[in-house]
Amino acid sequence: MPGYDTRDTPDVAAAPVKILVAGGFGVGKTTVVETISEIEPLRTEELLTSAGVGVDDLDGIESKTLTTVAMDFGRITLADAGIVLYLFGTPGQERFWFMWDDLLNGALGALVLVDTRRLDRSFPAIDFFESRGLPFVIGANCFHGEQPYTAEEIGAALHLRDPQTPILLLDARVRDDVRGALLALLDQLIAGAENMVSA
Repeated sequence: MPGYDTRDTPDVAAAPVKILVAGGFGVGKTTVVETISEIEPLRTEELLTSAGVGVDDLDGIESKTLTTVAMDFGRITLADAGIVLYLFGTPGQERFWFMWDDLLNGALGALVLVDTRRLDRSFPAIDFFESRGLPFVIGANCFHGEQPYTAEEIGAALHLRDPQTPILLLDARVRDDVRGALLALLDQLIAGAENMVSA
């Protein structure tokens, strides 16, 4: 059919996999979902207003004008793997964290974004997934295409419970970077499943 994009309808045989894209306020979660989604992503962004003064910490991200108040949603079909990833971006502001447990329901893993310019904002998201036992990978967003730290340095600073947690340097605006991070997460999920079967 002319103009029909097969990406709009995933293969019925493809297995659905729910993945969370999480992290602190302003780390690039919405950008990641927009970059990789094969459909027009759902965004629940609102303008930051004076009501958030003293509540929302804009230190280091003063130019930010929009914020996610519920979630972002996108989809990417990985035909070679036979799966469809349903991506749910979590809200980053602390006042919306109560939604994270609801979004966690049914998720198999998470991509946790960190901003090394404001690394202290990353600990609550990491603690959330570590305490709930959900597998995750770290994506260190390279703002302006630059990252002054190595993956090893970032891992040491984050004090991860599992030192084998993958840490990837990515630019949230670059599709191949985001795809690579999601594939790394899938590799981790597959390895974990194989370990459970062989145990």
